[in-house]
Amino acid sequence: MADPIPTSVTQNLPSPYLTGAFTALGERLLPLLSTSAAINTASYAQQVAPETALQQQARGMSGGLGDYQQYLNQAQQYSGPQAYQQFMSPYQQQVMDTTLTEFDRQKQMALAQQQAQAVAGGAFGGAREGVQRAEYGAQTLQDRAALQAQLLQQGFGQAQQQANTAFTQQAGLASLQPTLVGQQIAGLSGLGQQQQAQQQAILDAQATAAREAAFEPYTRYGLVGQQLTGLVGGFPTQVQTFNPQQPTSPLQTALGTGLGLASIGGKVFGKGGIFG
Repeated sequence: MADPIPTSVTQNLPSPYLTGAFTALGERLLPLLSTSAAINTASYAQQVAPETALQQQARGMSGGLGDYQQYLNQAQQYSGPQAYQQFMSPYQQQVMDTTLTEFDRQKQMALAQQQAQAVAGGAFGGAREGVQRAEYGAQTLQDRAALQAQLLQQGFGQAQQQANTAFTQQAGLASLQPTLVGQQIAGLSGLGQQQQAQQQAILDAQATAAREAAFEPYTRYGLVGQQLTGLVGGFPTQVQTFNPQQPTSPLQTALGTGLGLASIGGKVFGKGGIFG
């Protein structure tokens, strides 16, 4: 046997205020579901900050790290047995000639004095005086050669010292040059990286802002939906009662039809009717 049909139905519906709010929210969400409303992801695509001018300059200077070779080549010019010659004083020969000339003059004066003493002593021209003169001459030549050697040695020593100094300086420059260039490259690279990091931060902030702007409707409506959902329990519901229409059976339909026809027949054929 079928269940009896209720005479009335009661429904608990949301508050009319919330129903209107949800309806308005749905009307705004539907356009966002269409393909024409697809988000343009290119507007917030990740970008990489390009290399800065300082970084490019530092990279260009890296080739200068090998420039020390020129200092090594120059240092080689100041080494070897003949290196001192380029540092010999052009006036050294003049100094030697002047010094030796003065030496000869002094020796001649001493020889003249010695001869004068021999004449005064009556020994001039004798064997003893001849021996003394020969010894004096040999000693003079020996002293002159020693003086000349000393002058040459002084000049050589000074030139050799200057050559060694030049070699040390050039070798030092060869060693220092890569260090200085490396420090300059490091400084430029550091500053360039700071600039690049700053530019990258700007690009990231712009991408984040563009993404937030693209998702702003979804974020806004999502927050509204959350708020409305939270308010559902705080608003009283509306109670709606209605009476469902009872279905008519075939018998009732037939009886209704018969009664209707009888009524019509009475009016037509009965007393007082059209044909009565």
